[in-house]
Amino acid sequence: MSERIQALHALRAFEVASRYGSFTRAAQELALTQGAVSHHVKTLEAMFGCDLFERRGPKLYLTEHGRLLAQELKVGFKIIENACALLRQDRNGLRLKAPSTLTVRWLLRALDGFKKVDNNCSVQLASVWMDIDSVDFYSEPFDCAILLGNGHFPADVESVKLFDEWLIPVCHPDYMTSSEPPLAALQHCEILHPSPDRRDWRRWLARLDALDINIDQGQVFDTLDQGISAAQQGLGISVVDLVLASADLAAGRLVTPFKHAVATGDGYYMTWLKASPKARQMDKLRDFLMSQVPSLAYKDIDFLYG
Repeated sequence: MSERIQALHALRAFEVASRYGSFTRAAQELALTQGAVSHHVKTLEAMFGCDLFERRGPKLYLTEHGRLLAQELKVGFKIIENACALLRQDRNGLRLKAPSTLTVRWLLRALDGFKKVDNNCSVQLASVWMDIDSVDFYSEPFDCAILLGNGHFPADVESVKLFDEWLIPVCHPDYMTSSEPPLAALQHCEILHPSPDRRDWRRWLARLDALDINIDQGQVFDTLDQGISAAQQGLGISVVDLVLASADLAAGRLVTPFKHAVATGDGYYMTWLKASPKARQMDKLRDFLMSQVPSLAYKDIDFLYG
């Protein structure tokens, strides 16, 4: 039994070291010395008869055997952590990660409604800015996440699409006087970019065969929410997600001067581990959020697929 416990300690030390690629950082997380972590790894290498790490200069890299072991241990230790967490925390509550713009523009209202209809399942929301939406359920303290992506998730992750991303330009009602301006009118507008790589304008213009329009000028923002806010203030014209701007469009704070919404192929997905012990709560939250997606029944907008 003592040997099994020691092997478990060694496996944990190896799994943490594999995540960081560093014995030093693993030692800090586990409150051990660097030498102890190194000893644990050597113990496993002797047990399995193969190298788990290879050193290239100052950095550590997993060998093929190490990668396979780390992959399985990551899942195994997460199962153990989930089992222990159920006894330490709200067993009915969910810890949810979501991008900041989605949170501000839609999710907060939706979760407030969820709280009113189901007070037995609390949701602790962490709203974060992500350059590329991602989550690692094995190293981050979340039960579920809502991410913008193409729907291709790891095999151990369950996902359901909440809504598609539709891009459309918006501006203040007084910014463009013509009700149906030609695309060429964009050349005379202040272009607002909701992301540093300007990808959303390029994707929208590409679908309309209008990439000859210069969009290299204009203010660049970090988030879609900042682009929407700037457009509301009459500072220019931004391209936005139609669902996330729907409340502002309905209230007349924004208008759509160009009546073409372009599907990017991406969407907002609720994701969680298939092995999650909170599947029942996930189902409740998923079903409610899907019921809160605004209707896109706009009579004057053409919906164009890529």
